[in-house]
Amino acid sequence: MAVATSDSILARSLITDRRSTNFGLKNEVCRGKVVPCRAGGKVKGKGKGRVEVKAAVQIGGLEEVKKAKEEMGLDVVSEEELREKGFLGMRKTKLVCTIGPACCSLQDLEKLALGGMNVARLNMCHNTRDWHRDVIKKINQLNEEKGFCVSVMIDTEGSQIHVLDHGAPSSVKAEEGSTWLFTAQKLEGSPPFTIQANYEGFSEGIEVGDELVIDGGMASFQVIEKVGNDLRCKCTDSGLFLPRAKFSFWRNGKLVARNSELPTLSKKDWADIEFGVSEGVDFIALSFVNDADPVRQLKNYLYMRSSRSTRVLAKVESLESLQKLKEIVEASDGIMVARGDLGVEIPYEQIPTVQEEITRVCREMNKPVIVASQLLESMVEYPTPTRAEVADVSEAVRQYADALMLSGESAIGPYGQKALSILQMASSRMELWSREENRQSILHQRRLGVSLPDRIAEQICNCAVEMANNLGVDAIFVYTKHGQMASLLSRNRPYPPIFAFTSDNGTRMALNLQWGVIPLLVELSDDDMEANISTTVELIRRKGLLKPGDVVMVVSDLTPTHINSTAFQSIQVKTVV
Repeated sequence: MAVATSDSILARSLITDRRSTNFGLKNEVCRGKVVPCRAGGKVKGKGKGRVEVKAAVQIGGLEEVKKAKEEMGLDVVSEEELREKGFLGMRKTKLVCTIGPACCSLQDLEKLALGGMNVARLNMCHNTRDWHRDVIKKINQLNEEKGFCVSVMIDTEGSQIHVLDHGAPSSVKAEEGSTWLFTAQKLEGSPPFTIQANYEGFSEGIEVGDELVIDGGMASFQVIEKVGNDLRCKCTDSGLFLPRAKFSFWRNGKLVARNSELPTLSKKDWADIEFGVSEGVDFIALSFVNDADPVRQLKNYLYMRSSRSTRVLAKVESLESLQKLKEIVEASDGIMVARGDLGVEIPYEQIPTVQEEITRVCREMNKPVIVASQLLESMVEYPTPTRAEVADVSEAVRQYADALMLSGESAIGPYGQKALSILQMASSRMELWSREENRQSILHQRRLGVSLPDRIAEQICNCAVEMANNLGVDAIFVYTKHGQMASLLSRNRPYPPIFAFTSDNGTRMALNLQWGVIPLLVELSDDDMEANISTTVELIRRKGLLKPGDVVMVVSDLTPTHINSTAFQSIQVKTVV
């Protein structure tokens, strides 16, 4: 049945026409036999009662389905979690880990992957390109040989005006009362108490008495003397000084404005981006984005390089980016809330509400959002987090952020795997509590689609999630080429998990960042939707992950290749027998 309008979908699920119903399904499926269902509960029974949803058909006994040429593309971590917790127990919030010296071995990367790492972040501020290449090679090896599905993100350094380096390979402790020299002169080695700035004009406009803040408050200094372009500073708040740290100046409680004419993307950034493209990374995160122009510039570059599968994320970490938030979100493929640097530019007390607002805007505009920086900061040094940090993590999950990110906790801390397990446990518990308390987030349904097909797809996904929640289905199956309908389903934060079947590996890796989406790489037919459903359901059944009585909702955005194909923009509800 073709989709004529989208408004009637809530009253009935649309099913494909009878030409597509003879691929190994039981006879009653071919006759369109309906299984009655009850709103608010599972689809059950075989009676003939009148029902609102007309597509609750039985599937099972798929002897005629050809044996799949390849195993189902479900990653080993999701498969194990599904076996252990069931569909509704699967974690929805995605986890990002920054890779550094503390976790760059093959064994440590595998432990992080087993612990639930969905995306590995490489900070291009640190280490060499050879080091990053080696880490990417190891992650690809784990994906191919061990059955993981870990995406790779590189994070650009940003304008050189923000960067300092002490020359040592690891962090250095700055003690209160110690005196340090900050200079733009090129240094050999790592002279004690000496910091090199990467921008010659770093001290322009800076006065004696100004405060120099490292990495959003990791350590603080006061300028006690200005000698040419160099600054001599005394440490006023002790703390860790990371390699290639970011810094800012304050005067009388206000941020000192810097040279904003420097480009967002430096020469080093472009070289790092070229490196990332050549290595096939899945995400590129841009630092210090103040407007949408650099995002568009990079996306155009990737298009010309035929690297359209690489997604561009914008980091919101400045007052200017907040003022142009919506245009940045619209231009990008996702947002990272870099709370450390953002907290330098706005008052501390505004961070929670700003974080929630960014998350809301991203959901409305259907862009994934990562909450980053200082989630479990104490675990850089200590084996347990503070209770306030756990509450902070839970609040980000309550706000329905797509992903949480570890920075120094995993990159340089000795307890990275434990920090990841705490993120995993805290997010799973908060998701369960939200579902038990029926605290479904109310989302203002901002219309995204312009063309009629896009608007229909959007309405189908909005209604599908409402139906899935009301019917109590176990899982949502979506068949997608570019991930659009999978992301639209995710936007509505359904109770059941979303299994996104795609034949495009770039789409699979991109969906790794979407809330509640488990991406699977499988061969799909553009013309035979019922064969896609039968094959994938049987693959999951053979692994023992589907059992009789389980109910799945089926949605698709695959475009048929010829006019006689089944209408694919549809919703089906199927019961496994």
